[in-house]
Amino acid sequence: MRVLTPLYGVSSHLLRVVFLNVPAFKRSALASLCSNLQHTEGEYASSFRMNGRCLSSSLVVDSVLEYERDQQWDVGKVEEKNATLHLALSQLVVDFDRDSNLSMRRFFSTRWAPVIPTGSLKLDQALGIGGLPKGRIVEIYGREASGKTTLALHIVKEAQKLGGYCAYLAVENLIDPSLVEAMGVDTENLLVARPNSAENTLSIVNTLVNSRSVDVIVVDSVAALVPECELLGMIDSKSVDMQSQLMTQALRKIQHSLCLSQALVIFVNQVRMKSSKGFDEANEVTCGGNALKFYAAVRMRITRKELLHCQDKITGIGISIEIIKNKMAPALKKVDLEIEFGRGFRSEAEILAMALDHGIIIRKGGGYWIKRKFFKHKQEVECFLAENSDVTEELVNRLKNQLFEKEQKMAESAEHVSCS
Repeated sequence: MRVLTPLYGVSSHLLRVVFLNVPAFKRSALASLCSNLQHTEGEYASSFRMNGRCLSSSLVVDSVLEYERDQQWDVGKVEEKNATLHLALSQLVVDFDRDSNLSMRRFFSTRWAPVIPTGSLKLDQALGIGGLPKGRIVEIYGREASGKTTLALHIVKEAQKLGGYCAYLAVENLIDPSLVEAMGVDTENLLVARPNSAENTLSIVNTLVNSRSVDVIVVDSVAALVPECELLGMIDSKSVDMQSQLMTQALRKIQHSLCLSQALVIFVNQVRMKSSKGFDEANEVTCGGNALKFYAAVRMRITRKELLHCQDKITGIGISIEIIKNKMAPALKKVDLEIEFGRGFRSEAEILAMALDHGIIIRKGGGYWIKRKFFKHKQEVECFLAENSDVTEELVNRLKNQLFEKEQKMAESAEHVSCS
């Protein structure tokens, strides 16, 4: 015997649909059964079985969900919700400070921070934002005599061109004033100090950052930071690694101060071997623990590649700079540069190569055309650019406009979206 098993709560509209699809000889039985069911409009059923076939209530559920989606928002509740949110944001500002204010506009203002050029257009392009970001910590590390101090001095030079004040903490006491002047650094407006301990050095950095008047602070180097306990103790005394603990504590404080400042703090660091298997990149470790790796927004590794010769004399070195970490743009980019002894980066050769690639300098007739002047050899062009700084600056500005035009448009569009 076939049994009809209904579930109470079936709507009359659903039963009408069922009746239309049931054969005529079975409608009477359904009618007599449904007369005993008390159902009202708006009540729904799950399912019932007849003749071994299942009639699901998915149609009813879908209609209910569609009905709920079509319901209009209560204007009063929305206004009450917005008022409560604004009250909570205002209370955050009162209880804490303006930094606790939540808005997308403040995020973009910190994301697109002002930058300081590095002195190399190739490196600025590899960094993605045209230089090193202000208000951040940067680490430059590598082996000995690889150009770490030269890169730091070029950054100081570029910051001084923009009218900023710079401080150089020569912890290693190896800075040469004649070399600094030969590179074009304004030594009259350069703050130089040699602190006697790691605590004093890091305290000076934090004080300069809180002053909000210094644009670039260079610490050269992390490996030479000696805690006071090691200075006062015996050489052969065994103690825990106080340098890494001190760096961890100091960088927390310096990072908090940088959030309210626009200073660029550069830590020059050295590398050591983890084992005696060989001195390669996978076997390197930097000094000062792991805190600097985490707090640094940009980490650059410098490697010396080759020696530059002019006839029988060694005039410089070729280096490779790899961006290991970059929180402002894609990382893991590599740039090859040349350093001339006693002068710094060979920027003329770099500018000439990039100007040729972007069509600013035309190579035609077996030579080079610059300012309606014809030069037959590459060395003549480099000498002309070295002697005429105004022409070099004009080429650099045109290259920057072409290289970083996309990034500037992205920043402007981001600010427009945040304001709207």
